[in-house]
Amino acid sequence: MLVSSYDAVLVVSSFIVAILASYTAVSMATQISRTRGKAMALWLAGGGFAMGLGIWSMHFIGMLAFSLPIELGYDPLLTFISLLVAIASSSFALWLACRRRLTWRRLCFGALVMGAGVAGMHYLGMEAMMMMPRIVYDPVWFALSLVIAVTASGAALWITASLSRDPTHRTALKVIAAIAMGCAIVGMHYSGMEAARFPVGSICGAANAGVDTHWLSIIVALVTLAVLGIALIISLLDSRHVSETGQLNQSLHQANKALEHMALHDTLTRLPNRALLADRIEQTIETAHRSKSRFTVLFLDLDGFKAVNDAYGHAVGDFLLVECAQRIRAAVHPEDTVARFGGDEFVVLSQRGDAEDIATLASEIVEIVSQPYTIRDYELRLSASIGIAIYPEDGQDPHALLVNADAAMYYRKDMGRNGYSFFDPSMNANAEEHLRLVQELRLAIERNELVLHYQPKFDDPTGPVIGAEALVRWQHPERGLIMPDQFVPTAEKTGQIIDIDNWALDEACRQLKIWHEQGHQWTVSVNLSPLQFAHTELIDTVRKTLARHGLPPHSLILEITESTAMRNVDDSMAILQQLDELGVKISIDDFGTGYSSLLYLKRLPASELKIDQGFISELIQDSEDAAIVSAIIALGKALNLRIVAEGVETLAQQEFLSELGCDSQQGYLLGRPVPGDAFVHLHEPTS
Repeated sequence: MLVSSYDAVLVVSSFIVAILASYTAVSMATQISRTRGKAMALWLAGGGFAMGLGIWSMHFIGMLAFSLPIELGYDPLLTFISLLVAIASSSFALWLACRRRLTWRRLCFGALVMGAGVAGMHYLGMEAMMMMPRIVYDPVWFALSLVIAVTASGAALWITASLSRDPTHRTALKVIAAIAMGCAIVGMHYSGMEAARFPVGSICGAANAGVDTHWLSIIVALVTLAVLGIALIISLLDSRHVSETGQLNQSLHQANKALEHMALHDTLTRLPNRALLADRIEQTIETAHRSKSRFTVLFLDLDGFKAVNDAYGHAVGDFLLVECAQRIRAAVHPEDTVARFGGDEFVVLSQRGDAEDIATLASEIVEIVSQPYTIRDYELRLSASIGIAIYPEDGQDPHALLVNADAAMYYRKDMGRNGYSFFDPSMNANAEEHLRLVQELRLAIERNELVLHYQPKFDDPTGPVIGAEALVRWQHPERGLIMPDQFVPTAEKTGQIIDIDNWALDEACRQLKIWHEQGHQWTVSVNLSPLQFAHTELIDTVRKTLARHGLPPHSLILEITESTAMRNVDDSMAILQQLDELGVKISIDDFGTGYSSLLYLKRLPASELKIDQGFISELIQDSEDAAIVSAIIALGKALNLRIVAEGVETLAQQEFLSELGCDSQQGYLLGRPVPGDAFVHLHEPTS
C-alpha cells in the first residue's frame, strides 16, 4: 500500500474550521427558533449553507493535509455534489433541532440523517480523486467512522435543541454543541481516512483533468475565510440580540410592575383601590385570626364635597381629593392602609383594635379633614363622617366589615355629620335599606314605576297658567309614592340619574304634545342634573326628543342649578349656547345659593331666573331675605330675564313678590304637583 502522511498545521486548521462552522450553525439555530415564516426560512437556508460550506471546507483542508507519493486532483462534478450533500444534510439537521419538541425518535432519525450526510460528503470527496485501482476501505475503520458521525451528530442535535429550553446557559451550550459537531466532522473524516487503503501503483485519475491541489487550496482558503466571517457576524448578532433581549425583558418587567400598580391603585390619589384594599383586609384577617388580635376598618365620606365640585368644577375637586388623601395618610400609622373606595369615600385599615385608640384616630382624621383648604386661591372647607367596624365582633370577612362600617358612616351622617360612630347591629337595617333602594331603582324605569307630576306656573300675581314644571316621582309597588329627595341623591351617586333624566325629558314632551293638541299652548320645564348637563349626548338627546314629539323648541324650558351653570364656565357656556341655538329656553334654578359672577351671568343665554325657595320661606318685609329677593329681581330685570319665584305658600309671600315685580310664581299656595291628566282639569281656562 502507498504510504500516506499529514501536515500537522493543516490538521489543526481543519479542526478549527469544523468547530467554527458548527458554532455558526448553532448560532443560526437560535435565530431560527425565534422566528417564523419567511424569516425562519431565510435563517434556515443561511445556516444550512454556512454549516455545509464549513463541513466541506474542513474535509478538503484535511485532504490538503493528506499527501501520497503521487500527484493528486479532484473531479469537479463529484466535488460539487459533495458540497450539495453537506449543505442538504446540514439544513435538515438545523430544521430538526429547531422543532418545538425533539423526541427521542426524531433525535435518532436526525442523527442518522446528519451522520449519513457527513459521511456521504466525505466519501464522495474521496471518490472525486478517481483513484485507479479504486480505494480499498478497512471495514472496521469504515464502520467506526460512521458510528462516530452518527453519535456525535446526535449529541450536537440534542445540545442545540436544549438552547431554547435553557437560555441562562446559552453561550456555554453553544460552545459545547460546536465542539461536539466539530468532533463529529473531524472524527469521521480522519477515521474515514484511516480506513482508506491505496494499493501500490495507484494513479489519481483526476490529477490532470480535475481540480489540482493548488486551485483547491485557493478555493478552500476563500471558503474558510467566508466561514470565519459568517461565524463572527453571527456571534455579534447573537450578542446584540442577547443584550436587546435583556433590555426588553427589563422594560417588560418595569411595564408589568407599572400595570400592576395601576390595577391596584387609584390613578388620582395614588392610594390603594378597592381590589388592593380587599386583599389587604383578607391578609389582616388571617394574621389577626392566628394571633387572636383585633383590627379596625374606618369608612370615611367627605361632607360637602359635592357642593364644592359643582361650584368650582372637577379640576378643583380633584386637587381637593388629593390634598385630603394626603392629610388622611399623614394621620395614620405607616403600617396602616388608606384606600380610596370611590368618589369622595375613603377607607382606613388600621392595626389598632382598642376602642379608645380608634376613637382618638377617628377624632384626629375628622379634625385634620375639617381644616381649611386653599385650592387655586379658593379657601374651601369640608367635614368628614366616619363609620367604624372592628374585627372580629363587627364582621369576620372583608365584605361584612366594609358594609358595617358603611352603615355606621350613614348613621353618623343622619346624626349630624362631622364626626364618627361605631357600628351597632341596629344600623344594618338602614344599610340594607339603602342597598335595596339602589337595586330597585335600577328596575324602576323598566317597570314603568316612575311618573311625572306637574306643578303650575302662574303669570304674576294670579294670572292664567303659563306652563308647568315636571317633577319626578317613584310609584313604588310596595312603598307607595316616593318623593325625589328620597331617591334622586342615590341616583346621582350611582349614575342612574342620566337614565331618569332622559326618561323625564321624553315623558314631559309627550305630555306637552297632548296639551298642545288639546289647545293649551303651555310650556313645560324639565330639570337637568349636573351629570346629565355634562353628558356628551345631551344636545342630541334634546334635539331628537323634540323631533320625536313634534314640539316647537321654545315650548321646552330646561332648568339647571346656578352651581351647575357656574361649574367649568367655558364648557357650560358652550353647552348652553348649543341649547339656545336649538331654540330651547334656559332657566337658572336655585338662584342666589351659588357663586355666580355678574360677568358670566350676563353672558348666559338664559331666559329666566328662579329664586331659590329658601329665600321665599322666610320672606317678610324688612327682612334680610326680602333684601336678597329684591336684589335678585332687580338684577334679573336689568339683564332682561324673566323672574320666577318658587315655593310660594302664603298670601303674604305672594303679595310681597308681586309688589317687588316678580314675573311668575309657583308653590303649594297656587297649585300642588299633580299628574298630567289632573293638571288639565284643574287649570283649564273657564269659558
